[in-house]
Amino acid sequence: MAGGWSKDGAVQDQIDASVEDAVAHARRQIPSGDSALYCEDCDQPIPEARRDAVKGVRCCVVCQAARDRSNQGASAINRRGSKDSQLR
Repeated sequence: MAGGWSKDGAVQDQIDASVEDAVAHARRQIPSGDSALYCEDCDQPIPEARRDAVKGVRCCVVCQAARDRSNQGASAINRRGSKDSQLR
């Protein structure tokens, strides 16, 4: 049941879009291809065990942890249809 200006199913459409965006983002983060022998960030050798465990790895553990921390600021909220985004 929709209310006001929204159509029926608008809330579910927003939820579905948020889930689809999160899945697409997660899929883009999956490494692929051959693993690098040396870290792209610090040029240190990547241990063979890490290259075997994570296919397509491009960074050592320390640099990957730093990348992961810097990417945490991204919002997982879909604001395409939210009232807040329409008011700004």
